[in-house]
Amino acid sequence: MKAMQYKAYGAPEAVLEMVHVSKPGPSHGEIRVKVRAAGVNPSDWKRMEGQYKGFEEVIFPSGVGVEASGIVDAIGDGVTGVRVGDAVFGYGNSTMAEYTLLSHWVQKPEGVPFEVAAAIPVVSETAWRCLDDLNAAPGSTILVSGAAGGIGSAVVQLARRRGLQVIGTASLHNHDYLRALGATPTTYGDGLKDRVQALAPDGIAGALDIAGSGIMPELIDIVGDASMVVSVTDFSAVDYGARFSAGPPRKVHQVLSEVAGLYEKGLYQLYIQAVFPLEEAARALTISSQQQVRGKLVIVVN
Repeated sequence: MKAMQYKAYGAPEAVLEMVHVSKPGPSHGEIRVKVRAAGVNPSDWKRMEGQYKGFEEVIFPSGVGVEASGIVDAIGDGVTGVRVGDAVFGYGNSTMAEYTLLSHWVQKPEGVPFEVAAAIPVVSETAWRCLDDLNAAPGSTILVSGAAGGIGSAVVQLARRRGLQVIGTASLHNHDYLRALGATPTTYGDGLKDRVQALAPDGIAGALDIAGSGIMPELIDIVGDASMVVSVTDFSAVDYGARFSAGPPRKVHQVLSEVAGLYEKGLYQLYIQAVFPLEEAARALTISSQQQVRGKLVIVVN
C-alpha cells in the first residue's frame, strides 16, 4: 500500500515522502480500514518537527496522521459490533495511508461525508474535553483565543450548546464566520482586555487558549483566576497556575457519535478549508503549520 512516512525530524516538505509498505494487520481490539479520508492536525507537523520529542518517542520511519474515515477491511480479535464493509471513522496511527488501523471508532452516519467524518475526532474530542476541564457555569461568558481554527470552531459550537456565551479572537476576515457559529468575535493583539471588557461588562468566567500564541498572562489577567484558564497548546500554562488539557482522548464514542449526529441534523458545522490528495500531504501540513487555517484541512485517499 501507499503511505506517507518520514525518517527524521524536519519540516513536512523536507522529510515527508510517499512510500510503499505492507498493509498493517489488526491486533486485539483494532480494525483495519481502507482509508477514504484523513484529517490534518497541528499535532501532525509539530510531532514531525520534533516539538514533542521531550516527552514522546517517535520510532523512525514514522507514519503521520491520527484520525481517519473509511471502510472496514479486517477485524482484530476481541472486536464486536462492526463488520467488514461498514463505514466508520475514528482514531488511529499513521492514518495518511491507503490502509490504517483504528483503535477507537464509531459507525459513520450516512448523512456525514467521509471528508467530514475524518475531520471530526481530534477537534471535537479536544473541544469537549477542554470545556469539561473548564467547567464554566451555563449562562456565563468564556473567552476563546484562536476561535476560528478546527478546535476553536468546535469549542464555540459545543460551548453554545452548553448554554455558554462565547467571545472568540480571530483575524478580521474570520469574524463573520465566528458570528455564524454563535460567537461574538474580537481581534487579537494589544488592547484585548479592554475589548473583552466592553463586550462582557459582567466579566469572563473562564478562558480557553486554543491558539497557543503566548498570551497566558493576559488571559489570566482578563479572567482574574488562573484556575479558570485552560490551554490545549501551551505547555507553559501550568507555570502560570493555569491548566493544560491533555489526552488521551476521553468519552470518545460519546463525543464522536453525538457530534456526527448533530452534523447530520444540521446542528453542527465543520468547515473544511481545503482537500488534498494523499500525494500532497506535505503541502497540506505546511499550510497547517502557517496557522492561518479556518476549520480543517483533509487528505483524501482512494
